[in-house]
Amino acid sequence: MSLERKRRVLIVDDSALVRQVLIGILSRHPMLEVVGIAKDPYDARERIKELDPDVLTLDVEMPRMDGITFLGKLMKGHPMPAVMLSSLTTKGTATALDALALGAVDVIGKPTLDQAKGLEAMGAEIADTVYAASLARVQGRPPAPRPEAATPPAALTPLALRAKSGRSLIAIGSSTGGTEALRQVFEAIPENLPPIAVVQHMLPGFTEAFADRLDRGCRARVKVAEDGEPLKSGTVYLAPNEIHLTVARGGGGLVALLTGSDRVSRHLPSVDVLFASVAEACGPHALGVILTGMGDDGARGLLQMRQKGARTLGQDEATCVVYGMPRAAWARGAVEIQAPLGGIASHLVTWCQHEH
Repeated sequence: MSLERKRRVLIVDDSALVRQVLIGILSRHPMLEVVGIAKDPYDARERIKELDPDVLTLDVEMPRMDGITFLGKLMKGHPMPAVMLSSLTTKGTATALDALALGAVDVIGKPTLDQAKGLEAMGAEIADTVYAASLARVQGRPPAPRPEAATPPAALTPLALRAKSGRSLIAIGSSTGGTEALRQVFEAIPENLPPIAVVQHMLPGFTEAFADRLDRGCRARVKVAEDGEPLKSGTVYLAPNEIHLTVARGGGGLVALLTGSDRVSRHLPSVDVLFASVAEACGPHALGVILTGMGDDGARGLLQMRQKGARTLGQDEATCVVYGMPRAAWARGAVEIQAPLGGIASHLVTWCQHEH
């Protein structure tokens, strides 16, 4: 029998119906305990002081103060794990990405019609998401550095690439906390790296907006991968929702293939599937990177990459929001080097300079 204590949850939502449904869903999880509810951020502020929860669920649209504004204040004054409930709309998608950028651990898509039935249908996923978030390391988003104190991306260039076109590839897998981790990595890399293939576990419908937001802030191009698409240097390819991203050789170079609807390692898309394909297609001419995330997706595939001669890198525990996927990969012997998030981009560039 596990001696781990139950994680204490505070539900913040102005809808009495949603609060009732969430209480039922979360109370059924063996490691969660709902200790309180709040109808708006002002109420939540008092409940947090009184109850000291481990994690809170936070609605976006509430009276007196919206959830995004409250999240920003919370992360500055009292950082704690938060899971946002955001409607599955275009506006809701943008809001969800704002929440992740402010420090929310994860986002749950709130159905726009028949919310009670829709939330119940997602019950197991919601409970697992909240539990994973309760284990997260949250320190709040640091203030943006002053322009004169920032290290510009150009500091990593000029890049003396010796990698042969169409042969080398960087593959990255991430989950909980990964959206911000990827943003930090991609904003710090130059535009002339080999192609980068990424599986980030995300709520369906959010990947396209996430790619667009990354593309606006990075010097490399960022896009959602398309089936049969040739992989080009200077481009980051994100796996679409609900289909696996793999890499294969074809047409004198590497191509993206989208295939399969069965979950692997409990995920679709799966990091394991991407890494296994990279092991076969690229062998020693690949770099595999495993970032923050709950679970063990990617550990087996990264080991396959290493066994084929690829170099492998894992995010260290101190900088992970959830040190699950990197821990599992390290335990399997799949990770050669562990590095802090702030050093991942430099490792990517160093590998490219020595790839031959």
